[in-house]
Amino acid sequence: MGRLTKQRKAALEKFNPESAYALPEATSIVKTISSTKFDASVDIAVRLGVDPRKSNQMVRGTVSLPHGTGKNVRVLVLCTPDKEQEALDAGADYVGLDEYLTKIKGGWTDIDVVITVPSVMGKVGALGRILGPRGLMPNPKSGTVTMDIGKAVQDVKAGKIDFKVDKYGIVHASIGKVSFDNDKLADNARELLQTLLRMKPAAAKGTYIRSISLSATMSPGVKVEPKSVTA
Repeated sequence: MGRLTKQRKAALEKFNPESAYALPEATSIVKTISSTKFDASVDIAVRLGVDPRKSNQMVRGTVSLPHGTGKNVRVLVLCTPDKEQEALDAGADYVGLDEYLTKIKGGWTDIDVVITVPSVMGKVGALGRILGPRGLMPNPKSGTVTMDIGKAVQDVKAGKIDFKVDKYGIVHASIGKVSFDNDKLADNARELLQTLLRMKPAAAKGTYIRSISLSATMSPGVKVEPKSVTA
């Protein structure tokens, strides 16, 4: 390992990276050790005891974080003209269809969430090679392919996030900002963890929540004691 930066060294003096902490203590440490000049995101990584290569052990879904993510979520709604006003009224940042499909084909992806209606999913699906790798592909399971466009936009703006276990069995999610109160960060983390517990696949064997780690942008990870959340 290379020379530790001053900031990282100072951060590591404030906690023991080998120890696991109760959730409220862990969120407090993350807030303390964050040293960015901007309001950094607080991220959680949860390692699950699943084999994501097996379809009966795939864990994916959505959760509404009680205190939102603190991010301004940029929403693109791809829809038919009759749904455009509903999308705009709900707070969508971009609304349209063919002009935005053309922009995306040209490489434009300055958005965080794409919401669409079932009738245009064929057109949107053709852009899978661009949208898929960036996690922008709308999906009925996550509520982003729907006729209820207004509610979908409001939910996303209020803090509804998607999560999906990666090939290593880890779920990564952003649960707020360093500026959030400690209790709010802990509430958001708890909501995600309780959702993951409810979604435990019947085929998953052994310990389900193997490890939990919290970190802020560019800060070291702080281990969370799983029993402090799952007990």
